[in-house]
Amino acid sequence: MEGAGELEVVELCRDLIRIDTSNFGDGSGPGERAAAEWVAEKLAEVGLEPEVFESERGRASTVVRIEGEDRSRPGLLIHGHTDVVPANAADWTYDPFSGEIADGCVWGRGAVDMKDMDAMVLAVVRDRMRSGRKPPRDVVLAFLADEEAGGTYGARHLVDTRPDLFEGCNEAIGEVGGFSFTVNDDLRLYLIETAEKGMEWMKLVVDGTAGHGSMINKDNAITELCEAVARLGSHQFPVRLTKSVRAFLEEVADALGIDLDPEDVEGAIEKLGPIARIIGATIRNTAQPTMLGAGYKVNVIPGQATAHVDGRFLPGYEDEFYAELDAVLGPRVRRERVHGDKALETDFDGALVEAMAASLRAEDPGARAVPYCLSGGTDAKSFADLGIRCFGFAPLKLPADLDFAGMFHGVDERVPVDGLKFGVRVLDRFLDAC
Repeated sequence: MEGAGELEVVELCRDLIRIDTSNFGDGSGPGERAAAEWVAEKLAEVGLEPEVFESERGRASTVVRIEGEDRSRPGLLIHGHTDVVPANAADWTYDPFSGEIADGCVWGRGAVDMKDMDAMVLAVVRDRMRSGRKPPRDVVLAFLADEEAGGTYGARHLVDTRPDLFEGCNEAIGEVGGFSFTVNDDLRLYLIETAEKGMEWMKLVVDGTAGHGSMINKDNAITELCEAVARLGSHQFPVRLTKSVRAFLEEVADALGIDLDPEDVEGAIEKLGPIARIIGATIRNTAQPTMLGAGYKVNVIPGQATAHVDGRFLPGYEDEFYAELDAVLGPRVRRERVHGDKALETDFDGALVEAMAASLRAEDPGARAVPYCLSGGTDAKSFADLGIRCFGFAPLKLPADLDFAGMFHGVDERVPVDGLKFGVRVLDRFLDAC
């Protein structure tokens, strides 16, 4: 028989998807304030006293503290973001802001990144508050704005201006972890995020000599920039195995019954199917060109050309990343920071990890929790500045054939209904044991 949390999680997820919280990176998105107020209403309905914090007009987050049985213990932070990346409805099978249910899934922008986790947390907390079940220690819930643009107006704002909200918290769980990778019918690896790459979003600038398009120009900024961008786009940084990545690969090798060749880790990763894209990006630094800009008229050679690059570096390899980046770009290219943040890594041990693993096994006897490194970044970067040890744990049992990695920022993003209900059960057990 399904519990109350399982019964309402799907509708909570659908309702949240229907609030268009697209984050274009320029503050123009319509829905973060509406989502924050909606979340606050759902929490207040069960007797909690959430607060809504607005960093700038419309950029709002919701935070509430739930008292635990033993308030002398350090608290646990559970954080999620309510903003999503934009979506073009014409590209989708179902409208990305409809919350359609089809083929056993809830469809829509944010279904896995990360309104599914927001809904699971709300469902669990609402059920526990109604039944009077306190967690063993204080739990702080934070539903945050702006994660998709680096968290400046969400997590970073709260950490910088209201650190008291998270006072006493020493551990946290958030997004992009706890999902399953099927090895066989009797074994599923559940990837717990213990590390994430640092980010360096940058603008590349080349200054040249402006002139008439009909004349020879050996100082063309566009030519110089394009050559540098082409070098960077085809450059492959060397393999560097952090402790989280090495531990994950060893677990995978054991589960698949293969030898892990340190000289050919990519060979092992190729056996992972769709999640190979996530894991493959965690064995080396990366720098991907994403935007180009120059000129204003076809017969005018511009005096400047620009490009944007999404750079990601592994924990412990930041200095190497910048040195190699500059060597590839060359002396003519000037780089300017758009947004940057640290890499993170923690050990896969301790009582909280044991609680995650035990909660997964209780709902899936074939579960084995393993650590991994996220190729992207999360709001954990901000909370780590408060001394909080952060993990990615948004539990989902997924069909073996679902391209979960492709759901993130992709077209036709969707989450299985059964996966949402599974996540509610696991999180409920986890809160009992945390």
